[in-house]
Amino acid sequence: MSIRDVYIVDAVRTPIGKFGGALAGVRPDDLAAHVVRSLVDRSPALDPARVDDVYFGDANGAGEDNRDVARMAVLLAGLPVSVPGVTVNRLCGSGMEAVIQAARAIALGDASVAIAGGVESMSRAPWVLQKPERAFPAGHQQLHSTTLGWRMTNPRMPAEWTVSLGEGAELVADKHGLTREQQDAFALASHHKAAEAWAKGLYDDEVVPYAGVDLSRDECIRDTTSMEALAKLKPSFCPTGGTVTAGNSSPLNDGAAALLLVDEDGLRETGREPLARIRTSAVTGIEPQLFGLGPVAAVRRALEKAGRSFADLTTFELNEAFAAQALGCLAEWPELDPEIVNPRGGAVAIGHPLGASGARLAGSVAHQLAAAGSGTGLAALCIGVGQGLALVLER
Repeated sequence: MSIRDVYIVDAVRTPIGKFGGALAGVRPDDLAAHVVRSLVDRSPALDPARVDDVYFGDANGAGEDNRDVARMAVLLAGLPVSVPGVTVNRLCGSGMEAVIQAARAIALGDASVAIAGGVESMSRAPWVLQKPERAFPAGHQQLHSTTLGWRMTNPRMPAEWTVSLGEGAELVADKHGLTREQQDAFALASHHKAAEAWAKGLYDDEVVPYAGVDLSRDECIRDTTSMEALAKLKPSFCPTGGTVTAGNSSPLNDGAAALLLVDEDGLRETGREPLARIRTSAVTGIEPQLFGLGPVAAVRRALEKAGRSFADLTTFELNEAFAAQALGCLAEWPELDPEIVNPRGGAVAIGHPLGASGARLAGSVAHQLAAAGSGTGLAALCIGVGQGLALVLER
């Protein structure tokens, strides 16, 4: 059996909304349907019935995501009911995992055309109530937020594994001796790069605003922030001696992203030139409390599988869950030129809607390679509970 080439024909995303912001009134299934519909409309030569499957990442799934948000998106987007949909969950890496699974299906001949993406509404994530041990409890019951992090944790988990994400970022900062100033400077650069990319129109071909919502640009970008302003923020997780703040961390967000993946036959049916080709991917595990360093081994493994090195990369999208986490990874890749990392800004500025971020990163790399005309790009994320995911694209 021969392995087929897999092409990214197009990639779109919503502007990323802030927690409780412009997109807070939009259900996650509607956000997902919007990017699916937008993607299909941008390839009018392709019969929507030719889509073999829709893969969507979603880190929550406890509320309006309605368990299988991919299938909900297919139906709400008005695609033929014959088009199936599957939802995958690798927490922060869910959107990229959807891309990888769709690409794998095409490479093996199980599909010719697929849509892959991710969605998250952290604003609309519900509270959940654990079922009582017995019927008709007389006492009060505890609600658990599903917005972010651990909930209803198994008591058998070692305490050192179940620290909060922010405390994990502090551990990475301690491990690599990262100062507050270094983290704030990284965050400031993220905002400046994102603002500049929007000003230059670099996101015009990628972002599809949601109709009826007054949001045309990522909502969390702070064009006028400064080192002085960032320095005034208090540590969020370790009040004494901590370095991780709201200013050098990614915010809570809402948004969706989707990519159109095809083989050679599907490419001919779209009548379009592909943005990029998917080369390899890799996933690895690490101690849960050091989740921020998860991409370190995954990136090296993905490059090795692709027969490439850091020197071959023309662009690299590394999710910025925390400045400390991103800087920790960069410290372990001394061969990498930091100037090619997140050239259009990263998640500290753009935002991190958990299930959508991996798809956003993959789509951004594809658009950057298309703009450059050639090259090798890489997208990678750290993942809560200790995993790393990486994807290599070429043009």
